[in-house]
Amino acid sequence: MKLSFAAAVPPKTGAVIVGVLEGGELLPSAARLDTEIGGALSRALKSSRFTGKRDEVLALVAPAGTTLSRIVLVGLGKADAVDALALQSIGGTLVAHLNTVGETEAAVLLDELAAIAADQAAANLAFGARLRFYRFDKYRTREKPEQKPSLKKLAVLTDAASAAKKAFQPLDRIADGVFLTRDVVSEPPNVIYPETLAEQAVELASLGLEVEVLDEKKMKKLGMGALLGVGQGSSRPPRLVVMTWQGGRKDEAPVAFIGKGITFDTGGISIKPAAGMEDMKWDMAGSGVVLGLMKALAGRKAKANVVGVVALAENMPDGNAQRPGDIVTSMSGQTIEVLNTDAEGRLVLADALWYTQDRFKPKFMVNLATLTGAIIIALGHEHGGLFSNDDVLSERLTAAGKAVGEPLWRLPLADVYDRDLDSDAADVKNIGSGRGAGSILGAQFLKRFVNDVPWAHLDIAGMAWTKRDAPTVPKGASAFGVRLLDRLVADHYEG
Repeated sequence: MKLSFAAAVPPKTGAVIVGVLEGGELLPSAARLDTEIGGALSRALKSSRFTGKRDEVLALVAPAGTTLSRIVLVGLGKADAVDALALQSIGGTLVAHLNTVGETEAAVLLDELAAIAADQAAANLAFGARLRFYRFDKYRTREKPEQKPSLKKLAVLTDAASAAKKAFQPLDRIADGVFLTRDVVSEPPNVIYPETLAEQAVELASLGLEVEVLDEKKMKKLGMGALLGVGQGSSRPPRLVVMTWQGGRKDEAPVAFIGKGITFDTGGISIKPAAGMEDMKWDMAGSGVVLGLMKALAGRKAKANVVGVVALAENMPDGNAQRPGDIVTSMSGQTIEVLNTDAEGRLVLADALWYTQDRFKPKFMVNLATLTGAIIIALGHEHGGLFSNDDVLSERLTAAGKAVGEPLWRLPLADVYDRDLDSDAADVKNIGSGRGAGSILGAQFLKRFVNDVPWAHLDIAGMAWTKRDAPTVPKGASAFGVRLLDRLVADHYEG
């Protein structure tokens, strides 16, 4: 789909889209068009249940005497609530509708809105449209024509076209990052495994990132026994990938993002049930988010120093696999009793977190992981879980998530939970003694490896994949976290 911005001149062909405020109030462009076509829009409003609520759509076949194919009324909601997030949602809703009805060319007549500048309104509508247009279809060889997207061109018509085009550029780069995340999370596990996911990261060097890949030999030299233990049962060797972006001052400490990258998780010797195991290809979603974030930041030339680290392994149950009861030594020197090999994400993150804080001395660390099924029991698929040792970082993450529509909910950390991880045989065990507080115990485990650096853990197990379409997130890999963390950096850490 080709996106463009142009002057607010009504088009002659294709579909034209006009806005309606809640309560059925036609915006000026819609009112002018209504007059030109003899009041057809007003009559349609009176004879339908369409009220102009946000994301409502009412489509009319264009009346005789015009060269348009159809006219689409889109609900904007209340005038004082039409913000960037609302316009992104509207853009995505329009793309979904236009593809459903088979339109190939469409233009949005975007009037000035009181709550947002014209250029930002146009840019965000286009951003939402692009986010929704994403498809992962590379393995579909026999799709019927009607199953494929029809929309080829979408123009946003505004009096601020030049400024809108400029405002859209960084959003376009963020979309590039979102799409990289969706791509790698969607790929099957025979295509994406530690070595090939590391290769995806290496390709980002073309954007100006410095990328370093640590193999087994280097990780063993560093003492990463926790990460290496997870991967020892697979024929696919583990990797640790370090990506750095130097967009800030040379002497300024970086901010750091760390992703869990279990490219397939059988559970190891503590094997998972067969039903649903195919979903475990996306147990590397945390690492996918970090790759997408680094692509977005480099693509838009963020004025910040940023480190992205992804710990990559495949958790398999062969004769060399880690056993329940094994004790491994992490890079920190802490020994870990592995009581359940399916609690493996915290093991790879333990070494990745220690490595990051030890080497880079960052301002803060945020790790992302599809860590626990328990977070889905607690929060469903509506919020990502947030755990943090720092109130300021926690508040900033929550605000960034709200601003981009990727909500977080903070859960507690406390010594009373931590004591449940004390081991009789080692410094710490990788699971608690019962079934309660599973997500909290996972976070408490990770906290032992951050060494008092400001840190947050995002458990995105319920958010990494969606089974239903949303306005800007089509069914499949969501890339939850890319826009959130980009917003965190933009709002607080760019010079």
